[in-house]
Amino acid sequence: MTLAYWCILIASLLPLFCSFIAKAQGGFQPSDNRNPRDFLARTQGLSARANAAQQNGFEVFAPFAAAVLVAHATGNAAQATINLLAVLFIAFRLAFIYCYLADKSTMRSLTWAGGLCCIIGLFVAAV
Repeated sequence: MTLAYWCILIASLLPLFCSFIAKAQGGFQPSDNRNPRDFLARTQGLSARANAAQQNGFEVFAPFAAAVLVAHATGNAAQATINLLAVLFIAFRLAFIYCYLADKSTMRSLTWAGGLCCIIGLFVAAV
């Protein structure tokens, strides 16, 4: 199993990390589990930002996973290139989460763009 494949697993777990923060900071109670989306929709501040980071993590996961799989499947990209872009994507996602939680909107947007460039780079490398 390649490092890039492990990055897919990590990327799939990052939104759950954000969800944990959102719920912990928002005062989630066992009774809120009846409708956790309603609870999260009512949160504010750090909890709301963590929930937004969670949602963005789910949104970007499919394109990232597809890019890694396509880069592997074509056989045209060097494994080192695939691994590098996948690890960089994870690094950008971690920075994105930090910036979202810290309310650093400009840096958050830049880290999001960095992650997008990694996804595009994986597809380009597959050509």
